[in-house]
Amino acid sequence: MSTAPACLSHSRGTITPALRAVVERLDQRSRHQAAYHFGWITAGGAPTSADAGKAVRPALALLSAEAVGAPPEVALPGAVAVELVHNFSLVHDDLMDGDEERRHRRTVWKLWGPSSAILTGDAMLALAQEVLLDTGLPTAAPAARMLARATRHLIRGQVQDLSFEHRAHVTVEECVDMAAGKTGALLSASAAIGAVLAGAPERVVDALALYGDQVGVAFQLVDDVLGIWGDPAVTGKPVHSDLRSRKKSLPVSYALNKDDPLGDELAAWLATRGDSDEEELRRVAGLIEGAGGRDWALAEAARRLALAEDALRGVELDAGARDELLALGRFVVEREV
Repeated sequence: MSTAPACLSHSRGTITPALRAVVERLDQRSRHQAAYHFGWITAGGAPTSADAGKAVRPALALLSAEAVGAPPEVALPGAVAVELVHNFSLVHDDLMDGDEERRHRRTVWKLWGPSSAILTGDAMLALAQEVLLDTGLPTAAPAARMLARATRHLIRGQVQDLSFEHRAHVTVEECVDMAAGKTGALLSASAAIGAVLAGAPERVVDALALYGDQVGVAFQLVDDVLGIWGDPAVTGKPVHSDLRSRKKSLPVSYALNKDDPLGDELAAWLATRGDSDEEELRRVAGLIEGAGGRDWALAEAARRLALAEDALRGVELDAGARDELLALGRFVVEREV
């Protein structure tokens, strides 16, 4: 069995030529900005090899075909499609969050403006459906339907996330539901789309989708921990980045809903406006940790990962591909925190 990093490297190598070919279909301006976002060129257009991300979603798509006994090539259009949808969401996310850097490079909106970022993201989203439907396979329509539904839930999660910014109180259940949409929906589709394209039985597709959904929620829980306590060298963002924007992430939501003076103090800080210095942000991070937010998030991530693994063990899958999926899920969730 190969390691998860080797699996991700293989996935990136497999999909990049196909992804490049598909991006060539775009108009010149959108093509240039998408290629920059993917790390293929500099802002000026010179070839480069910047960090293009881990390619987790394409890896899941390819493995899901292998898990049901099909060659990974069957899933290649699905792998490209989920990567396009993921990056559509990142381009829009950067604009909505006002993030000026991603992977240590200027973001699309910061270089070319909000309107260009919206249009480039939209172009990638439309291209994802086109890629699937162009296969001509009888399973293309169900795969496209699955991806469209996942995108709708991803957007629902984004809408919830934005709405939380204007609310004083958000329940943990609401926050988890938001994460299931914003992060879990596309990982769920990614983990099943190869099996759909291969024509696998519904029961097997459902198990793979459940695995992806639970890994997605676990991923978001860990990501939220990293958003407060993560090392900038690992996250690519400043320490306490989520606190700077007063984001009601999962550890924050847990702390706010504890009947605890620390939660009350945290709520009072969230209600304030203006920038906080590093000392203040460290104090707030301590409030969240003291109220149990960090420990709960990591424990809940571990529980969700166990549910994901149970889903894979409950159906008949290729043993090697199942092991790869299990290793990939653990790699994604058990990051340095």
